[in-house]
Amino acid sequence: MTGDRLTVAAPLLLVGILAALTFWLDRVAQPPARGLGGSRHDPDYIVDNLSAVRMGETGAASYTLSAVKMRHYPDDDTTVLANPKFVSYRSAKASVTITASQAVVSANGEHVYFQDDVRVTRAADRETSELVVRTAFLHVIPDLNLAQTDRTVTITDAATTVTAMGLELNSETRVIKLLSNVRGAYEPGRTPRKDGGR
Repeated sequence: MTGDRLTVAAPLLLVGILAALTFWLDRVAQPPARGLGGSRHDPDYIVDNLSAVRMGETGAASYTLSAVKMRHYPDDDTTVLANPKFVSYRSAKASVTITASQAVVSANGEHVYFQDDVRVTRAADRETSELVVRTAFLHVIPDLNLAQTDRTVTITDAATTVTAMGLELNSETRVIKLLSNVRGAYEPGRTPRKDGGR
C-alpha cells in the first residue's frame, strides 16, 4: 500500500516541481515590474563621441556640445553626457567653455546640469585675461547665457584668486555675481597657469 501511494505521489510531485519551475522561469524571463512612476529609467539609445552645434539666427554657431558618450532616457526625456564640453560663442568678446565629468540635459535642452570637476573657462581678449571658474556643480541655461551654482567656487585669472559660496555668471555681459563667503587674493605680476591653477 505504501508503494501504491508512492506510485501516485511521484507523478504529482513531479508535476508540482515542473509547475514551480515554470513559474520561476516565467518570472526570470519577464522584465522587472515598472515602478510607481510608470516606467523604467533605461536608455533607449547611446551615442559615442557626440558632437552637436546649435546655430543662431544669423547662421553662425551659437554653441557647441560634445561628449565621449551620450545616453538618452525616454521616461523623462533627459540626456546624460560623459565628459561633456560646452562652448558658447554668443558673447561678442570671447568664448566660454565648460567641461565636467558628467552633465544632464533637460528634456527640451533649456537646462544643462554639469556635475563633478566642473571647469568654466572664459577666453582672454584684448581687455581681460583668461578667467577660470572651478566648482562641483553648475546649472547652465544656454539661451540666457546664464550659469549658476550654490556650491563652493574658485575663480582665477592672471593676478587674482577668489573663493566664494555660490555664483551667477552671465557670459554675454561678462558679469559674475558671487553669492556669499567671498575671499580673494591679488598677486600682481603672477604668471597665469595654463591649467587654471590645478
